[in-house]
Amino acid sequence: MPIHVCLAGATGWAGSALARAIAKTDDIALSAAVARRAAGQRLGEVLDEPRLDCPVYATAAEALAQQPCDVFFEYTKPEAAKANVLAALRHGCHVVIGTSGLSDDDYAEIGAAAQAAGRGVLAVGNFALTAVLLQKFAELAAHYINQWEIIDYAHDGKPDAPSGTARELASRLGRIRATELTVPIEQTQGLPEARGARLNGMQVHSVRLPGYTIALEVIFGMPDQRLTIRHDAGASAEPYVAGALLAIRRVSRLVGLHRGLDRVLEEG
Repeated sequence: MPIHVCLAGATGWAGSALARAIAKTDDIALSAAVARRAAGQRLGEVLDEPRLDCPVYATAAEALAQQPCDVFFEYTKPEAAKANVLAALRHGCHVVIGTSGLSDDDYAEIGAAAQAAGRGVLAVGNFALTAVLLQKFAELAAHYINQWEIIDYAHDGKPDAPSGTARELASRLGRIRATELTVPIEQTQGLPEARGARLNGMQVHSVRLPGYTIALEVIFGMPDQRLTIRHDAGASAEPYVAGALLAIRRVSRLVGLHRGLDRVLEEG
């Protein structure tokens, strides 16, 4: 039996690429899609992909009430994401979160709801393999170097800052240690805001400019030496498809909240 998926954000930049990829699989099927502007249509008509014959609903609540699914995939906007995920858990679905901008408090609430429901939630800031490797390499470096800062780059229209990818990295590195600042932020001469935001015990900076799609950089510093680890993404959504499909296939093995694609990447 295929894994039945409800895809919220199915006509967006990343969601539409994922939907088209699902159409080519034998083990995953879209049972419903959520896209407000396309509500009432069939997804295949909207995306010009006849194999996608599922209905499109205006809201996740409506889709979940009408079309049962195994996995709910959240790819909308941060202001709607938490409510969508909690609704999916109430309907007994496992959840994959690809939406950026949720806070640690949001994730704490989602994690508690997932545990209570006995369902898995996999929150992935970035499904690209190079982003996953950046996180792993940065975690290794943080065990040996005690000073670093994160720089998050995105296009000028991205409203959330830091990005979900940067938040996930800060969360993971914060579990290893907080960075040591030679000059504490409160002793900064000038504008303390110029030193970035303090997040999970480290400085995070967000750049929003035309010409970027998504990029993430973590810079480690030691006396007379520096290590830079960087992920850059182009304009295509294709780098995120394989990781998203993997998350759909493996999230049902989890219970509770798990952050990062590597939580399922190494499973057989």
